[in-house]
Amino acid sequence: MNFFEIIFLGLIQGLTEFLPISSTGHLILAQRLFNLFSSLSFDAFIHLGSFLAIIVYFWKDLKEIWNYKWFIVISAIPGGIAGLLFEHIVEKYFRIPLVVALSLIIMSIPMILGEFFGKKQFEIKNLTYTKALIIGLFQALALIPGTSRSGITISAGLLLGLKREVSAKFSFLAGAPLILGAGLYEGLKLVNSSFISLDMALTGFFSSAVFSFVAIAFLIPFLKRYSLYSFVVYRIFLGIFILWYF
Repeated sequence: MNFFEIIFLGLIQGLTEFLPISSTGHLILAQRLFNLFSSLSFDAFIHLGSFLAIIVYFWKDLKEIWNYKWFIVISAIPGGIAGLLFEHIVEKYFRIPLVVALSLIIMSIPMILGEFFGKKQFEIKNLTYTKALIIGLFQALALIPGTSRSGITISAGLLLGLKREVSAKFSFLAGAPLILGAGLYEGLKLVNSSFISLDMALTGFFSSAVFSFVAIAFLIPFLKRYSLYSFVVYRIFLGIFILWYF
C-alpha cells in the first residue's frame, strides 16, 4: 500500500468507527473494491487513532467520566473476552462480504427496536451495573464484521432508556478500553511482522484519529435532534448492494 491508500483506510475507519455503520465492514469492502490488502492487525492498530479521538473530544469531561469508570469497565469485559476467544475464527471465516452484508441488514433490527421502544429519558448516572453488563453483552456482538460496535451499543442504551446522545456518549466510552487493548495487542504483532513500515502505520493512525474526531463531533449533536433511522436505511441499502455486487 502507498501513503494515499493508508490515509484512505484511516479515513474510512475513522468516520465509520463512530457512525453506526460498521468500520470493520467498510474496511473489508474498501479492500475488496479497490484491491487493497490489509490485515486484522493493521485494522486494529489504526483503531488506536479512534481511541485518541475519544480522549481529545471528552477531555473536559474526564473528571465526570471517572465517576462512571466501573460502568465502562463492566461494559468492556464481554467484548474483551469475546475478542480473545474468537479472534482467529473471525479472522479466518467472517471477514467476507457475505457476512458483512447480512450483519449490516440483520443488526439494523436492534437500532429500529431501540428507536421504537426506547424511552430516551435517562442519563449515564441512571445506569446500573446490570444495565452496563447488558450493553457490554451487546457490544460483544460487534466482533462480527458489519455489526457496528457503536450501532449495537447505542441500540442497547436506547432499549435501556438512555437518551440518544447519552447512549452514543456511553457507547464511545465503553468501547475505548476495547479499542485500546486490541490496538496495542495487534500493534505489537504488527511491529514484529514485515507487513507495513512504521511510518505508514503511523500515517494510518493519525488519519484515523482526525476522522474519528470529526465523526464524534458530528454524531453526538446529530442524535440530539434526529433518530437512527437514516443510518438504518443506509445499512440496509448497502447490505443489499453488497449481496448483489459480490
